[in-house]
Parts: sequence; structure tokens; C-alpha cells
Amino acid sequence: MYLQVFYRPLIGILILAGSRSACEYSPGICGAWADGDIRIGVLNSCHSKVQTLQVRERPEKYNCTELNLLSLVRILAVVHTIETINNSSYLPGVRLGYYICDTCSDASKAIQSTEQLLAVNGTLSVQCEVLERPNVKAIIGARFSEDSLAVARLLSLYMVPQISTTSSAQTLSDRVRYPAFLRTIPSDVHQTKALANFMKHFHWDWVGVVYGDDDYGKNALQSFLADAENVDICQAFKEVLPHYLAHDEIEKRIQEVAETILSSEAKVVLLILKEELVSKLFKEMIRQNISRTWIASDAWSMSRNISRMDGINQLGDIFGFTFITGPNPGFKEFLHQLTLAPGSVNLFLEEYKQLGKDTGFLTEAVDISTTYGERLAVWSIAHALKRLLNCSETDCPGERDFPPWKLLKELKNLSFTMDNQTFYFNASGNFMNGYDLINWQPQESTGQRRFVVVGNYNLTEKEVNIKAPISWSNPSNTVPISMCSDICPPGTAKKLLKTSCCHNCTKCLEGTYSNETNLPNCLPCENGTWSLKGLTSCKPKEEDYWKWDGPHAIVLLTFTALGYLLLFFSLIIFLVFFGEPVMKQAGGMMCFVIMAGLALSYTSVILFIGKPNVHICRGRQILYALGFSLAVSCILVKALRTFATFLPPYRLKRIKSFYNPPVIITCGTLIQVLICIFWMIFDSPVVETFQSDQSMLITVQCNEGSGIGFAIMLCYIALLAFICFSLAFKGRKVPQRFNETGHIILSMLVYLFVWVCFTPVYIAKINERYSIQAAAILVSCYGIIFCHFAPKWYMALCKKKEEISREAYIAKASNHIIIDSIDFIPEITAEPNFIMGSQNTINSVDTGLGSIQLTRKELHQDNNIYNMEFPYQTIRKRPRRKSI
Repeated sequence: MYLQVFYRPLIGILILAGSRSACEYSPGICGAWADGDIRIGVLNSCHSKVQTLQVRERPEKYNCTELNLLSLVRILAVVHTIETINNSSYLPGVRLGYYICDTCSDASKAIQSTEQLLAVNGTLSVQCEVLERPNVKAIIGARFSEDSLAVARLLSLYMVPQISTTSSAQTLSDRVRYPAFLRTIPSDVHQTKALANFMKHFHWDWVGVVYGDDDYGKNALQSFLADAENVDICQAFKEVLPHYLAHDEIEKRIQEVAETILSSEAKVVLLILKEELVSKLFKEMIRQNISRTWIASDAWSMSRNISRMDGINQLGDIFGFTFITGPNPGFKEFLHQLTLAPGSVNLFLEEYKQLGKDTGFLTEAVDISTTYGERLAVWSIAHALKRLLNCSETDCPGERDFPPWKLLKELKNLSFTMDNQTFYFNASGNFMNGYDLINWQPQESTGQRRFVVVGNYNLTEKEVNIKAPISWSNPSNTVPISMCSDICPPGTAKKLLKTSCCHNCTKCLEGTYSNETNLPNCLPCENGTWSLKGLTSCKPKEEDYWKWDGPHAIVLLTFTALGYLLLFFSLIIFLVFFGEPVMKQAGGMMCFVIMAGLALSYTSVILFIGKPNVHICRGRQILYALGFSLAVSCILVKALRTFATFLPPYRLKRIKSFYNPPVIITCGTLIQVLICIFWMIFDSPVVETFQSDQSMLITVQCNEGSGIGFAIMLCYIALLAFICFSLAFKGRKVPQRFNETGHIILSMLVYLFVWVCFTPVYIAKINERYSIQAAAILVSCYGIIFCHFAPKWYMALCKKKEEISREAYIAKASNHIIIDSIDFIPEITAEPNFIMGSQNTINSVDTGLGSIQLTRKELHQDNNIYNMEFPYQTIRKRPRRKSI
């Protein structure tokens, strides 16, 4: 992977070669040089490719083609910085020289150039002793990691310092294999982290990657894949292009990669390629009119050549991370003049001048701020030399032909300040300056792109900071979307599919939440809080009961208040008409007792409202039990009296023996009192709380215990109601004009029906059972009011007084005989059909319940009025139209 298998035998051949001629090369192998007391070597890809045969059988001269302007500007930045130091008094009495050799973007050529730089008097000494004093004391380069890896192996033998300004392969940080390698940039381990974090910042988790087959591309790819996985970014595709531009199938591979990009749903593509390959790929993208969001590696992120391609603006958005740039004072003027110091030779510059370009063309073709690394590299060597040579303000007395490893030692311990920044090589031999985030913004006027710094990546914080607004190329000026799956909104979590970036969104379960997008898992609620399915936050559960301002409470209070008003209205009517026949017919004082019982029942409904406690739970059941038992006991007396009115004498005597209304009412209520006492003692209602995972409410409600006491209480009231119903039903044929059997039957049927309906609801423990119970109490009370009191309101307010006098209670018989007066219990009357015997006599009365034989005690004639005595009642008979 790191070419160690290849380079070890290669270097061994170089070391073991005993022939002097084996190390001799043509004198023009280096293209630029200037003599000095201490010489610095420079390796750069001044030409983009080597024209070689695919299969080599013997050593051949490398034929390098295509002058690379960016590399040319970089070597000129080294020359300019060296001349600046020479023209200053920084190293008094010491002149720096340089040798610049071309690697031609080829690792083998880079090794050949390195050998030439290390040679003494044109020859690399490879005898048994280690080379101590080579021609150059340090080497700046190479540009590409592929070349630097090969060179670093060779230089590590002699511990010659190598400082690269662009080679960022992570493996070069290995101090064991590459102990002499240093660089003025961070390693790719940080660049790929920056790339992954940049994608994460814009939620691009489905991206394509195109990389070169050189060590730089392969290493950067592996590093990016690891970093991308850590932030949940997946690769839609991975395509490789040959690193060598002269490769036979490079054009074919370019077209295949273009087809892959076109067919993929990924809208973001990372290009880990050198500038020349990107240029070829972009030409194909422009030809096919393919627009994507492109992310550049440092190898081409500041390429002026690509930014000025025809049609570059139709490719879409382009971003890239570049190494920290900075000023290079006087360099722009140097490029305008292109004047070298006396005694200097630069064949690369001569080749450029032959292109016929203007002297100022280089400042337009290349962003000279990218040469800041070359300035740093030269100045770091100068600072180390100043310490190594023990320089003062006037002299540098130290040994000038020193072994390179001493300079390397000083470089590793170096720390200097430039442009208000402190620079040093860390333990891995890297500068830790971070990256600038570059946006290639289109220029409509020129059809080109300009580089705009819109953010940076901090190596310490490991975060991408966007510091300037970004203009997106799409019509809506919005962030492009490149995702395998839609963003999972807050309240959901990702359920991964086969790949980690493709997922379905599932709602968070009860008790969990998510307050961010695309969370891998929902977070559990803490500190007693809860959430429902799909919520974005947790909060404490609320207690649920009938609050006074709630809809349940308002409805119940409304109907309860109406019931109180009806009772109060009845009370006023009965007080006004107290002593009148209508009051006697209604039951007299028993009406007030029924009202009291109903008032207690209405009060129990009020206790269903508000937060319950054990006293409220007990009180509402006791109030209803006693109140309604009292009311029904009174109705039982009325039903019994109606039933007994027309019984035969022999049965009537037995009923009369225990017919005592106060005792019946008291006993009927007292039994319920005993039931409630035993209920409260052995199975008392308690307050219970109930909460469900599907609810944010804690239901606070009353629990009637096991339910036995509650059931006995209701069954007892139902028993009283059933007895009332039965007695009234037996007397249903009594003429309705003179009895209340229909009213009793209806009111008891209402009660029984309501509570029969309530029973299965209560047994099933339905949540609304308490609202149904309250409604059942209200309906039962209203049934009594409208069946027993409402008819008396009508009689009292709408009937004429003479119509409700004592004579009105006597019905008209079939022979026009009118019952004038019935004593006994006023409200229980009968309208008998008289069966006439002899003239002026009545033998029997048919009440509809059977014939009752009349016992005449005496008959007095007084103005055609006849007095006859029924059992326990006297009837006065008076003819209406004719005498009997």
C-alpha cells in the first residue's frame, strides 16, 4: 500500500551499487540552480507527465512534458524567499544556494532527481560508509505525496531534512519509516476529517468519491472512509482514475466515471485527484452538461487553470479545503519582472518565456497566496540555520558543511513567529494550522470562478465554521440535498437499512423523544417526565380529574344547579299551597322529605368535581345512597297507600297493621345507613392514581374498593325502587284521575333503566364510568321531580281552585253519580263505577281491581245527598240531574 515493497529493493540497489558510473547522470538533470555557502534542494513537478513506454526493458531518459504553471510559481516562490534572505542580514556572512529538480509527477523520476541533489561532485557516494555531507543540506518538496513517499525513503537513510508544502498523505507522519520528513501543512488525517465534517454540516450523507490510484489517492480515500463512517456519511459510489496522465485507458475511464456520476442519485462528489485529472474529468462533465456539488481535495482546491475552464460555471457548486494561505511580500512584483540574481540559472523559467506569455500572466494564472507554504519552508530552514550556525547580528561562526541530521534536529525543535502566527513542527512533523474553506463563486461577467474564503476548519475543535454567506448555484439558492433517505424530523429516529445512511424514520416510542433531526436513537425521558409516541420533548405528566373550569364540571354543575332550582321552585309552590287539596294529594309533608333526599343526591354530584381525596370519595357515595334511599322510601309509602286503597277487607286489615309511613321511611333509610357504615368500615373507597404509557395524564379517581359495598348499596336502592314499581303496577287500573300509579311506575322505570345501563359500564372499568354515574344520579333525580312534582305544579298554577277542591276528587260514575268526598289519605282516590241496586241504593263499587261490596251503615237523605260508608272511607252520593 505504501510502496515499501517496491522501494526497499530499489533503494538497496542504489546503496549497493559499487560502480561510480552507475550513479552518473546527465548534467542537465536539474533545471535551476544558484550557488551558495549552504545549498537547499527543491523537488517539484515542473512538468505534469513523463512520456515513457508502458514496458521498459533498460534504463532510458525521462521525457517530461507539459510545463505546470502552478509548480513553476511554487519554485519561483522558493527562489524569491531565498533571495530575500540573502539580501537581508538575517544570516550574516552566509549565502543560501539552491538546486531545483523536476519530478515530472513521477515517483521514479523523483528518486533520480533526489540522487542528483545528494551527489557530491556529481556522484552519489554509496560506499560502505554513510553519506555524511551531501551536496544539499535540506530538500523542499515534493509536490505530490506519491513522489514524497519515494523520496522520503531515500532521504531517511541519510537523515536529510525533507520539508513538503503540499504532500498531505497520512502515512508520511510515521516517524519510524519517515523520520526525516516534515511538512508545513497538516496531514490528510485532518483534511479528511474536515471533508467529512463539512458534508455533515450540510447533511450530505450520500456522496460519490473519485480518487487517483496513487498512494495519495488511496491513502486519502481510506482515511476519508473512516472519518465519513464516524459521522454517518456513506458512499454512493467509489471510482478510481489512473494517476499517470499518459495511461492508455485514461480517456475511457474518464467517460466511465462520468456515466457513473450521471446515473447516481448522489448530488455531491468528492474528487481526490490531482489538478490535471480533475481538468480532464470536468471537460467531460461540461460536454455532458452534468451539474453536481463538487468537493475538492487540497491538490486542486485553488487551481486557477480549472477555475478558468470554458463552461466551468455550468458544473454546479464547487468547494474545497486549502491549506492556510498568507502573504508573500514582494513576490507579485518578482513575478512581474522575472529577474534572477546574478549567477542563477533557471531552465524552467526560460521554457515559460518561450510560451510567449506576458510577464504578468503568472499572477493571473496562479493564486500566489497558495505559495505561503514555500515561504514558511524556506524561513523554517533559515531559523534552524541561525541556531545551528550560532549566528549573531554580524557573523555566523558555525561549521557550514555540517551533517544534515544536525539541521533536522534543529528543525524538529523549532518554533518561530511570522505574520502574527506561531509555527512549529509537532511530534509527527506537521504544522497544525488548519484549513480554509474555499467556495468557487461564479463570475457571470467573465464566465470564470473566483476563490472566496467562506469558513475554516479548526484542528483542535474539529469543527467546520462557516463565516460568510454562500451563494448556491441552484435557482432557489438553497442548500442542495444529497441524501439516501429523507431527514428524520424531531420526534423520530433513524431505522437503518442495509447501509448506514439509508434508513426509515420511526416515531419515538412512549417515554422517549428526539429533539434533533436524524438522531440514530430516541432519548429516554428522565426525572419522572414522560412523552407520547413521536414527541420532541418530555414533560411531567399532569393530574387528570374534573377541574372546576373543565367541560365535564360545567355540564354537571349546570344540570345540578337546574335541579336545585326545580327543587326550590317546588318548595315555594308547596309552601304557598300548603294545606290545599293539591298538597294533600301530593303527599303533604312527605314532599318536603323527598325534596331533602333529592337535594342530598344533587350535592353528591358536586363532589364528583375537583381533585378527589378519601373524604370526598366516601362523601359522594354516602350522600347519594342516603338521599336517594330517603326519597324512594317516601315514594314507597305512596305506592303502598295506593295499592291498599281498594284491597278487600280481609287483606286490608293485615296491611293496616304495619302501615306506618314514618316508620317505613325511617327503616328504609336506616337500612341504607347500616349498609354504608359496614361499607366504610370493611371496604372503604380510596383514592387511586392511574397512568398509561399512551397518555400524558395521571388519572386521579376514586376507587370504591372491591365493589361489594358499592354494589349492595345500589342493589338496596334498586330493591326499594322495584317494590315501588310492583305496588304501583298492581294498582295501575285505578282511574288515573284519582291516583299516581303512573307517575310512580315511570319514575322507577327511569331509575331502574339508568342504573341497569350503568352496571356493565362500572364492571368493565371504563374510564368514563364516573361521569356516567354522575349522569345517572342526575337523571334519577330529574325523573322523580318531573314525575311527582311537575304535575302538581300544573294543578296548583293552571287549574281553577274549584277544580281542585274536595269535590273535584270525586269522579263521575256511569249513572252520573259523583263521589263528593273521600276521606282516608287525600292523595289516594278512586273513581268508582257504582253498580246500582234498588232505587236510591248503591250495592257495590267496581274500582277496576275487583268489586268491593258496600256495607251500608246508615243512609241519610239530606237534599238528595246520600251518605254511605266504604271500609275506612265515607262516600257522599248526590244526584246531578235527577233524583234517585
